[in-house]
Amino acid sequence: MPDIGGERSRKEFLGEAEDLLTEINNNIEELEETYQEKFNPDTLNAIFRGVHSLKGLSGIFSLNRMSELSHRLESLLDTLRLGKIDLNRDVLNLIIGGLGILRKLLGDAEKGEEVTDIEGILSDIDLFIRDKSKSSEISIIDTLDIDQAILKVLTEYEEYRLKTNIKEGRNIFLLKASFDLQSFDTDLEGLNNKVKTIGEVITTLPSSGVSPQEGIQFTLLIGSSEDLEVISQRVGKGKVVVEEVGRKKGVGNVEDIQTSERSDEPRVRTPSTSDISLKSTSKTVRVDIERLDRLMNTVGELVLTRAAVGRISKELKQLQGYSILSMDLQRVSQSLGKRLTALQNEIMEVRMIPVGQIFSRLSQVVRRYSQGIEKEVDLEFYGEETELDKFLAEETADPLMHIIRNAIDHGIETPDIRRRSGKKERGTVRLSAFPRGNHVAITIEDDGAGIDTDTVIKKAMERDLVERDAVLNKREILELLFLPGFTTKRDVTEMSGRGVGLDVVKTRVSDLSGFIEIDTEFGKGTTFTITIPITLAIIKALIVKVSKEIFAIPINSVSENLMIPFQKVQSIEKREVLELRGEMLPLMRLDRTFNLPPGEDTENINIVVVGFGERRIGLVVSDFIGQQEIVIKSLGESLKGVPGISGATEMGKYKVILVLDVEALIDEAMVRRR
Repeated sequence: MPDIGGERSRKEFLGEAEDLLTEINNNIEELEETYQEKFNPDTLNAIFRGVHSLKGLSGIFSLNRMSELSHRLESLLDTLRLGKIDLNRDVLNLIIGGLGILRKLLGDAEKGEEVTDIEGILSDIDLFIRDKSKSSEISIIDTLDIDQAILKVLTEYEEYRLKTNIKEGRNIFLLKASFDLQSFDTDLEGLNNKVKTIGEVITTLPSSGVSPQEGIQFTLLIGSSEDLEVISQRVGKGKVVVEEVGRKKGVGNVEDIQTSERSDEPRVRTPSTSDISLKSTSKTVRVDIERLDRLMNTVGELVLTRAAVGRISKELKQLQGYSILSMDLQRVSQSLGKRLTALQNEIMEVRMIPVGQIFSRLSQVVRRYSQGIEKEVDLEFYGEETELDKFLAEETADPLMHIIRNAIDHGIETPDIRRRSGKKERGTVRLSAFPRGNHVAITIEDDGAGIDTDTVIKKAMERDLVERDAVLNKREILELLFLPGFTTKRDVTEMSGRGVGLDVVKTRVSDLSGFIEIDTEFGKGTTFTITIPITLAIIKALIVKVSKEIFAIPINSVSENLMIPFQKVQSIEKREVLELRGEMLPLMRLDRTFNLPPGEDTENINIVVVGFGERRIGLVVSDFIGQQEIVIKSLGESLKGVPGISGATEMGKYKVILVLDVEALIDEAMVRRR
């Protein structure tokens, strides 16, 4: 079996196929219990859909035998659900035998091979369909008082269900319902659920009339053993009109249905299932992500407990020296730390998914938007196997979609403009993902028109977002696109629309403790880079002292720590900077930022370099205390959104310290520079 998407994808396929077969078998059991009297057609439809899904899934992974057998079983089930063959013991045995062989084929897939023979079962299915199919001429529908326009649009299956309802002596009704445009989907679902308690919904058809006053109208064709009065009382309220179009007495009976069947009974060989193992082929268990969240929260609390045990061990050692009790507690603390770290890593691995799962959804966005605005766009993926915490991956999907939509709508030129510019007519949007230390970087690159920075700075000055005489470099100009006052103006689209909604994108990425950067070349294209941590659950932090206060800085945002002589700090336009390896690093004194008393004057200055790429600043602190694993807790609604603070964490001895929001501090530094 080809290893599409890697080992994880293969395991996910086995797990999903196992779930499908289990669900199909459960529905088969229900059919076996009810088929001799009266079975639920929805159950048969569910089996049909399950086999159809299995056919598509096995086809994706090039499991030809499983795909072929699923396709043949799908044909058998379709013939059965359309009433062309009767549901009896023979056909059930044939389906059960086919499902048993599908389970064997799933076992083959787990071993990376296809050795189970399917020729016998395929022959049996073909023979059964050919010899058992019946032809019928049913004229009873013509006696119903139904508009021919409705009858003409019935599918083959819906027509069969209508005939079956008549054959079983049910009354036939038309329900004409009007719903408000804003809530018609939920209202229609509610009406369908009501009808299913007293009968069968044969078809649901939208009417042509739609207006704000009358709403949207639907016509439901239903069959029920109840009479008109009961139906009207149960569902004929409000904007629902019930009309009877056929009665169970006097509108035909079984004799009206002329059926001719072949007299020869085919020999059906029920496939042997004696060698089919009941052992599951999948080694995976599907777990609700909320359960993993709760489990991770519990581990987070244990991390705090481990830190407390370690602290008590050190204090006891200071009091008693190398006593038996202090040494024993130290060993227990070390053992607890190792096992807790292993548990944390295992849970983290369970939560990780390849970003390719998100990328595949985005391809649908590209097709839809490119067709809607008559542009031809190719979407390319790189690094789909890069793994990310599921929560972060899902939360990143919307910002990615927004950026891609902007790239297609305003970045990629129309074919004629691209042709005149010497570009190929089809534009390209390229998504790439790759690890960056404890982060994952996702780039969205297009070969469109790019961003005109001259236009950006001009618009910003017109709106008083920067001083008229301000001199900004390219990076600072592109940062203006993330300002709310700049991005909410509709006329930003004049310079290719890159600003629209980018403040929302930046806010979403910042909430994930991430960064977003822009690089562009006018006329050639634009690249957005979103950098987010691999996980947010339990993180390492650098504990620092600022004046007399203690803060935590997420270590995944820290590039390096420096202790330099104070004389190396320079001042450019009243801003403190440090020349670091040939580049000027802006400095931010945290005591001034948070209005704390100034720290003691010393010969050296402590700097924490945070950020990535060109978005880097140096945070000036009083002292480095050390590193510690922390669990970030929310500050609550009353303190939510405090600038520069992302949450709080417990340090031990019931001491709570604040966790710095590095991205917000970088933004503050950029604003001060402007």
